[in-house]
Amino acid sequence: MARFALSAIGRDRPGIVAGVSGALLEHHANIEDSRMAILGGHFTMMLIVSVPGDADLDALRATLLATQADLELGALTLEEVSAEQGSRPEASHLVTVYGADHPGIVHSVASALAGLGVNVVDVATHLVAEEGQQDIYALMMEVELPTGLDADALEERLHETAERERLDLSVRALEAEAL
Repeated sequence: MARFALSAIGRDRPGIVAGVSGALLEHHANIEDSRMAILGGHFTMMLIVSVPGDADLDALRATLLATQADLELGALTLEEVSAEQGSRPEASHLVTVYGADHPGIVHSVASALAGLGVNVVDVATHLVAEEGQQDIYALMMEVELPTGLDADALEERLHETAERERLDLSVRALEAEAL
């Protein structure tokens, strides 16, 4: 089996998931892992797919290009990934920040985490616009703490960033999920 990362983005409309998954199924590709969401009126997808070793990769790419054109997607890429790239770290904590929207929030928090050796596993952001009021920015990051760093030390170090950026911050342990 060969493994690929597939990403696609296009103006949101019904049929994108069906079209892309149908193109993959036509070539016996299996969707192993995925993230799909509407962001700013565009549907985005990131997939890890496995393809049988005897698959015609040129035909798969041609089918995906035709699907991209049919669905009027702005971009669609397919890139081979190695087996070592397949493991996903387990998040141990959730870092959440809220505050008045301004440039640099994601960078400030991510830089502080990187400086502590914290691995970011998942990120979600959302802008809440309220008429007549300052927009509120919400950032949620699932993270994996390195050995030797506990949640209290993480929160203490992140509070420096939160104060500088004028953000409300919380760090909480994640319970093991059964998915």
